[in-house]
Amino acid sequence: MTYAIRIYQHGGPEVLRLEQLEIPSPGPGEVRIRQTAVGLNFIDIYDRTGLYPVALPGGLGREAAGVVAEVGPGVRQLREGDRVAYVHTSTGAYASDRVMPAERVVKVPDGVSDDEAAAAMLKGLTAWYLLRRTYRVRKGDTVVILAAAGGVGLIAVQWANHLGAQVIAVTGSGEKAELAREHGAHHTILLGRADLAARVREITDGKGVPVVYDSVGKDTFFASLDCLRPLGMMVTYGNASGPVPPIAPLELAKRGSLFLTRPTLFHYIARRRDLVAAARELFGVIAAGAVKVRIGQRFPLSDAAVAHEALESRRTTGSTVLTP
Repeated sequence: MTYAIRIYQHGGPEVLRLEQLEIPSPGPGEVRIRQTAVGLNFIDIYDRTGLYPVALPGGLGREAAGVVAEVGPGVRQLREGDRVAYVHTSTGAYASDRVMPAERVVKVPDGVSDDEAAAAMLKGLTAWYLLRRTYRVRKGDTVVILAAAGGVGLIAVQWANHLGAQVIAVTGSGEKAELAREHGAHHTILLGRADLAARVREITDGKGVPVVYDSVGKDTFFASLDCLRPLGMMVTYGNASGPVPPIAPLELAKRGSLFLTRPTLFHYIARRRDLVAAARELFGVIAAGAVKVRIGQRFPLSDAAVAHEALESRRTTGSTVLTP
């Protein structure tokens, strides 16, 4: 048996239900994981509300960590007792046990806790592809990171700093700005209290920046574009304020022949070898102390609705973990 959060309709946090379900033995190429920590992410809210439609009835959650409790036929890379973590395209991580394809599961090394691994798989690998693949940050770059005190943001701020970049962190409050500074931001901008583009131009002596990482979406899209230097890259990777409306390509041309991308993690880790390499790099910077995964909140799995309310109302900082 497993305890799992299920939804039967899209809506607010009140649609989340804790249920006890039968769990099958793992089939060929699968493992059953006894989960010790589950990561909470904004994509879970998109799934719950129907912005990203999921099959109903269904589960929520994309990432978790735990211990391999049972191994299915044909699995060679994992064994019972291994500490593991995963991030997956299919929902259902909000559970005490889960059967997963072994090829989508990675081992967690010593020096990385279960909470850190659960909180870092989606958010940390998102920071990995943003900084290492979408736009490869180099020493001396100046980068703008919005929602810099959130789960992805705090990891990205630290990692960009580790790579030698100057980090301009954009946050929604003074408390969150201080948190971003504590994690390596060189400059902070309070969203709504300063002209974002004008302040970035001031910091960069009028030049603008080569890349903006924007997970806020609709409310900040054009201001983020205006932070870029000619040939800069706009990376819009989230919709916290709502989806970005359609724009004319000419908007990119008149701002300096800009590049625009809307990436998603799962295209970057579709092949197992890419997933393993990405996780190795992520766990490496965590174990070395270059990136600290800040667990700002913990909630029992049974309080998943309360956790959703806190995340949606911007009352969280860093990462949030659900404990089965």
